[in-house]
Amino acid sequence: MKVVVTGAGGYMGRYVVRELLARGHEVTAVDLHYKEVDSRAAYSDVKIFSGDKDICAQLGNPDVCIHLAWQDGFIHNSTKHMENLSSHFLFLKNMIEGGCKKIAVMGTMHEVGFWEGCVTADTPCRPLSQYGVAKNALRQALLLLGEKEGADIFWLRAFYILGDDSRNSSIFTKLLEAEEIGKKEFPFTTGENQYDFISIKELARQIVAASTQTEYTGIINVCSGKPVSLKDKVNEFIAEKGLHITLKYGAFPERPYDSKIIYGDNTIIQKILEAEEKA
Repeated sequence: MKVVVTGAGGYMGRYVVRELLARGHEVTAVDLHYKEVDSRAAYSDVKIFSGDKDICAQLGNPDVCIHLAWQDGFIHNSTKHMENLSSHFLFLKNMIEGGCKKIAVMGTMHEVGFWEGCVTADTPCRPLSQYGVAKNALRQALLLLGEKEGADIFWLRAFYILGDDSRNSSIFTKLLEAEEIGKKEFPFTTGENQYDFISIKELARQIVAASTQTEYTGIINVCSGKPVSLKDKVNEFIAEKGLHITLKYGAFPERPYDSKIIYGDNTIIQKILEAEEKA
């Protein structure tokens, strides 16, 4: 397939481009910079938020658009999320109307807000951050548009992403930073909360698999489907990286808006991956 990837130079984009190329797809990468983007991809300087109605033609009339571009993704209460919302919708609307009938967009568990237990496609969403509100609104508007225009919309909802940890702002990044400056102790919560963790490479595999199939549309959780305590995952990370740092449990209280346990229902993505293996 001919696939356009926006945000191709970002945290997820570089891995998604690589995975697409490994599967033999023709990739056009779109971003403001291309450092570390696989050189086998074609690079495009098309301004995706120009509002141009012929944006699909400008991008080579792709079969699939994987839209990962998102400003301030790690700053959940940035005003940019809502300020940019209409630009995201207009770009995707123009892509669909221009003939690209397969649109995959990166979603997030932050659309859901506070929830205890398994998140399914039907779980009600009450987002608690500007990031979650904007993503939730884009999903709702895009699914309505897709139904009207006869387009396949793949809303790929991710949870907690690990790997390439120097490039994000997670606790794993902060552990690496603390180790680098020689700290021996790291202030921590109890670590009892349980989350759905996935490596960036596995996430890229799931994103590509979900975006290039035809059987399932709508919300697709791209996740492990397994809740793991933050304490266990952090200790595993410390051991794997050989860090010389000790966790100081209980130094910080649990945040009242953090779920005790939250994870994704991975039934659909597992069916997609199993179908791929049989093909």
